[in-house]
Amino acid sequence: MPVFIAESLDICDPVLAFDRIMEEIEIEQYLKPEEGRRNGRPGYCRVNMLKTILYGFMDTGYASLRELEDRCKVNLRYMYLMDNETPSYHCFGDFINEELSEGIEEIFKAVMEYIREKDHVDMEHVYIDGTKLEANANKYSWVWRKGTEKSRYKLYGKVTELVTEINEEIVCTGIHIETGTEYTPEQLHELAERYAGLVGIDSRQFKHGRGHHKSIQQRHYEKLVIYAKKLSEYVEKLRICGTERNSYSKTDHDATFMRMKCDYMGNDQLLPGYNIQIAVADEYITAVDVRQYRSDMDCFIPLMEKFKKLYGFYPRYPIADAGYGSYNNYIYCQEHGMEKFMKFPMYKKETEDGKYRNDPFRAVNFKTDAAGNLVCPNGKAFRFAYRKAIKGNLYGRQEEVYECEDCSGCPYAGQCKKTDRNRTIRLNEELTSMHREVLENLECVHGALLRMNRSIQAEGTFGILKQDRNYKRIVRRGLDFVKLELYLVSVGHNLYKFYNKSLRSQTAA
Repeated sequence: MPVFIAESLDICDPVLAFDRIMEEIEIEQYLKPEEGRRNGRPGYCRVNMLKTILYGFMDTGYASLRELEDRCKVNLRYMYLMDNETPSYHCFGDFINEELSEGIEEIFKAVMEYIREKDHVDMEHVYIDGTKLEANANKYSWVWRKGTEKSRYKLYGKVTELVTEINEEIVCTGIHIETGTEYTPEQLHELAERYAGLVGIDSRQFKHGRGHHKSIQQRHYEKLVIYAKKLSEYVEKLRICGTERNSYSKTDHDATFMRMKCDYMGNDQLLPGYNIQIAVADEYITAVDVRQYRSDMDCFIPLMEKFKKLYGFYPRYPIADAGYGSYNNYIYCQEHGMEKFMKFPMYKKETEDGKYRNDPFRAVNFKTDAAGNLVCPNGKAFRFAYRKAIKGNLYGRQEEVYECEDCSGCPYAGQCKKTDRNRTIRLNEELTSMHREVLENLECVHGALLRMNRSIQAEGTFGILKQDRNYKRIVRRGLDFVKLELYLVSVGHNLYKFYNKSLRSQTAA
């Protein structure tokens, strides 16, 4: 073995370029302040540990703890970073959990700011996409919120029946226990103790096992205790699930069951996973976010807020596919100085299907008469009926509902409506005008180039992570640790891209 490992490495070796970047951004400042000296064996150099971990993610996309341990023993690059020290996988795991759980976002920002300055990254054009990655959770460990609520209400009925039986039993005492439609575990525990005092039973003297006959009082008391315990389980399940999702996994409470594009089970079954969102600029991941719900539409605003938190401004051109185009997101862009370049759900049909676009029976294609009323192809006017608020809308969106004055005897009834009643339509002029603006933005030359680049950069980044660098599944459990893992993967991807680009530019020169 040579005395200096650096002498065995090529001058253009990626580990030397990586080490130079770490020195220039002063990576040691993002570690926690070192505590006072502890008893026992001296620890490993924390800066070297951090460099080794980040280089592992740059080198292979995802670096497992045991791979890091093995590489520090046999790989010259890792031996160079660790100064011939060989930490165990357990040591690497403790370091990631304790040192990087809070500072990884700052490290990601520092690396991206360095790359942005050196490579002149265009942060005004940001390409957004999302994917669902399977969580590290058991496949059949689901808990469904609706099923839990249904079971809880069934349990309420059983409790009411039991309390009714108890009232019949203690009617001679003149005491009546009130029943209700809902109960809490505390109420049931209190009721059980109250019942035990009324009938004079002691749970320590209960009979159990074969050959022993339980009294009716013991049975009632035990049922109350069992119902209280079961109700506590339902309350805890609903608390874990929350109000924004319908399921979670027993082995990873933060994972939600979703449909994956790549279903290796082949039966279109729901699998536990996370919704991963990235914003890409010039092939670099500029922002990453992890969400627990399936729809991409609700992920746009949190991702842009994370972008603003990192860089202090919003991108001017956020380009996304049809999963992100909604009233909320368009208004959000309008309020924060961003152009509307997100497709809406019917964009493809609107631009490619001429029959649909020019359909005279679509409400947006209706003409107006001299009084300003919408007129259908049969010449009948539509009168304003009422306004309807859209559920879950952040900006108070409302739709106006119009009803045709008379549809009887209409020769176009078969093409225009499906019921015998007068046709009703729902319109929102503001949203319709936004769709027109989006069409104008995306159909111009600039918009066509941005759409093409989005499919290359955003989807291409996920292709590199999944296929080239073999990162197809979440390894850690829990939302905070999943975010930590995604930041590490993103830092590794950005360093990997920056090194390859700089190598290509040197070769071209």
